[in-house]
Amino acid sequence: MSYETMRAAWLANHREQKINMATLFKYYKPLCSSIRFTSPFTIPPFRYAPNRTRPPRTVPVTGKRRQFFSFFSSLTSSLPVLNENNSGPTSGDGAASPPSELWLYNTMTRKKELFKSKLDGKVGMYVCGVTAYDLSHIGHARVYVTFDVLYRYLRHLGYDVSYVRNFTDVDDKIIARANEVGEDPISLSRRYCEEFHQDMVSLHCLPPSVEPRVSDHMPQIVDMINKILDNGCAYRIDGDVYFSVDKFPQYGRLSGRKLEDNRAGERIAVDTRKRNPADFALWKSAKEGEPSWQSPWGPGRPGWHIECSAMSAAYLGHSFDIHGGGMDLVFPHHENEIAQSCAACGDSNISYWVHNGFVTVDSEKMSKSLGNFFTIRQTLYDCENVIGEQDAGSEDSAIPPDTMNCIVKFNDLFAASMSDDLHTPVVLAAISDPLKIINDMLHTRKGKKQAKRIESLSGLGKIVQKVLTILGLMPTTYSEVLQQLKEKALRRAKLTEDQVIQKIHERTEARKNKDYEKSDAIRKELSSVGIALMDNPDGTTWRPAVPLALQELEIGTP
Repeated sequence: MSYETMRAAWLANHREQKINMATLFKYYKPLCSSIRFTSPFTIPPFRYAPNRTRPPRTVPVTGKRRQFFSFFSSLTSSLPVLNENNSGPTSGDGAASPPSELWLYNTMTRKKELFKSKLDGKVGMYVCGVTAYDLSHIGHARVYVTFDVLYRYLRHLGYDVSYVRNFTDVDDKIIARANEVGEDPISLSRRYCEEFHQDMVSLHCLPPSVEPRVSDHMPQIVDMINKILDNGCAYRIDGDVYFSVDKFPQYGRLSGRKLEDNRAGERIAVDTRKRNPADFALWKSAKEGEPSWQSPWGPGRPGWHIECSAMSAAYLGHSFDIHGGGMDLVFPHHENEIAQSCAACGDSNISYWVHNGFVTVDSEKMSKSLGNFFTIRQTLYDCENVIGEQDAGSEDSAIPPDTMNCIVKFNDLFAASMSDDLHTPVVLAAISDPLKIINDMLHTRKGKKQAKRIESLSGLGKIVQKVLTILGLMPTTYSEVLQQLKEKALRRAKLTEDQVIQKIHERTEARKNKDYEKSDAIRKELSSVGIALMDNPDGTTWRPAVPLALQELEIGTP
């Protein structure tokens, strides 16, 4: 097999994986974060003017046990109500409540802290982006969904947010992958950056205000390394530049690691040229066949850690509000960022270090959450259809007290949970209350006879829709989502819609003949491949569902 043939096969295989992942992302976004999630739109970036008067924090922090995500689930949800201009939640009398406070867990201080921005009404947030050498995976989705929700919620609270998320397009992994496939490293990383953008669109993540790339910021990187050298915190060896951790006594305060721990067990081969095994590269001298840039120390390229310090300083200054990323970046990446940033600028100060955890799913939670995913979208679709058939009246005062109490209770829980470190699992559990009321009014005899039924459906539907919008879960239309889900379900089941309809006819005939064994067998057969049958007075319809095998699949963590 020729090289070109092998390369084409490799790319085709990855493209198929990419298509599957994009489909997964589009409908399974809510799983990817303990925080949650509307269509992307662009906001104008602002230049963040840093406040340089606050000293850096010095409180040490311990790391958390890393957990791994074994599979996917879909925990879609909807949440509470806001007034029409989205300025804040509404109380029972329709008056707008004051904006919620926001408490965030700060990895640096090991506790939840009341969020207060350095500049009134403005927030600077930097999130470490992907190293663009391969297609994105569900772990990446978790990170960027998490910070997309934080971005959205800060804006909901009225902040003007400058959100910077970088691309690492110069790195050892990129060079290695480029050599494997015979492609220029910069070209390869650019291609995977575009793939990542498509994934973010599929996830309905808003674009950041600025999205810098390492290859476009060599002058800023070189300038920062020069400052670190001038301040005596780095040294040169044969064209390489290393940061000297011994020159930064506070090294380890974010992760809680001690220098002696690093010496005891290095994860990489010891470079005998280094003064301390924990010292890390700021600049790497050029090697044959690798991309390189000119510097005062000769041609080469930056180390991994220095790039984020340089780019965050370029767009947000040395002092800003939030620096985020996955838990796996606490050490060494973020630890090294703090050291080199402080070494370059004594006023460097980041108020909140925020790290998302890793997704873990057990079989019980998975089956329930997947069921909830489909139940919510079906329910909302039916609710929209019923409301559209009649005039809802749409005045809050027309909503019955029982329904209004549910709205207010749900709204209060939403505000309290989101302000508590964006504690969305509580909200996701509470969504069952308004959904139960909606389902009763749509499908039970008693619910259909309830006074002011349409007004209640309208009020409850608005709550769900507004919170879906705030969290980025609002589809263009429910019917569009359901149609796409149905098409995906048919492909997965390897059936056509005509074949499903034929099965429904066979089951209907079996029920007429009181052949309930055959009727149950047909239902179970379709359910096993993700086709759920819905019986109602007008006949039987079908909806996409989770295949039984997937519901029963046991998922654990290593």
